[in-house]
Amino acid sequence: MMVRDARAAEMPRVGELRVRTYTEQGLLGPGSDYAHTLRRLGDGSGDRVLVAVEGGSLLGTATFKPYREDSEVAHFPDEAELRAVAVAPESHRRGVGRELVEATLRVAREYGTRRLVLSTQPAMTAAQHMYEKMGFVRIPERDWSPYRGLTLLAYERALDGSCGNSPR
Repeated sequence: MMVRDARAAEMPRVGELRVRTYTEQGLLGPGSDYAHTLRRLGDGSGDRVLVAVEGGSLLGTATFKPYREDSEVAHFPDEAELRAVAVAPESHRRGVGRELVEATLRVAREYGTRRLVLSTQPAMTAAQHMYEKMGFVRIPERDWSPYRGLTLLAYERALDGSCGNSPR
């Protein structure tokens, strides 16, 4: 398995992988508006879309989004977001998600990011466990709701050697 930047020609496959993964996990209902977001995330936006590949197979993806005024969880210029981590269902339990997050942490350091933040659905307990094992901590004051009935849980990982919930 190799993790690298996605190629422009792969972006449609990356978007479909995200939608299929979220749908098969019961996290995305039919006709969801978020499917469109998942398909387009990182496409021409200046974000870094990473992919895990093996041979010709796309195993998973993660997106690094530097801080911008429209960031959902990153509130400060020294922060960046980890978005849309998705591992193909047939590739679960192979360490693909962990490799993608590790690669995103490396990218964040390259950008001089001091804190990588993310949000996750409450039902994504396996992902939450992985994030916690990788040093991410909950920041409940940044939990947010993209629409009525769903509250996303926020996490952060400090990259400057400190641990969690840095004072502001």
